[in-house]
Amino acid sequence: MTVPDNLSRRAMLMKLGIFLNTVIAAVLAVPVVGYLFSPIARARKAGDSWLPLGSLEEYPAGETRLATFRNSDVRPWDGKTADSACWVRRIDEQTFQVFAINCAHLGCPVRWFPQSRLFMCPCHGGVYYEDGARASGPPERGLFEYAYKIAGGKLLINATELPTPGSPSALVNIGGKIPCA
Repeated sequence: MTVPDNLSRRAMLMKLGIFLNTVIAAVLAVPVVGYLFSPIARARKAGDSWLPLGSLEEYPAGETRLATFRNSDVRPWDGKTADSACWVRRIDEQTFQVFAINCAHLGCPVRWFPQSRLFMCPCHGGVYYEDGARASGPPERGLFEYAYKIAGGKLLINATELPTPGSPSALVNIGGKIPCA
């Protein structure tokens, strides 16, 4: 490539600076454009949101069991962190309650104690009854519940939306009252 004789050093450096700034602006624009168009891509890939928890025989009536499922929005590098847990309580033959494992206070994992029939949070002493309602401690509401359905002898949950305050799934009518968001 030959440089014209009438191109001054200042003009050449100006063109080089404009070129480099254009390249840098294009590189910085890629994540911004990806962020702006991500709802469209997410809506396109949203398919069946019901995840299996296992067969109905795994959950005896009157008992609460820990279940795990693979998060539906997983990336190849997620590894073991894409596995999530929940508590499944079988009330009768066709009625279940599926609770998020996280305390409604600060999100610590709650544990089930079958002797006392209570869920307890080890972090700040939150206690919940077996139906997920708040018993005592700092949480202002009961445990969050996943929507579930039974199909083909299997228990399925809708885990695409995490049950947290402010989400539509958290506004479930529990005990005749709408919980605080």
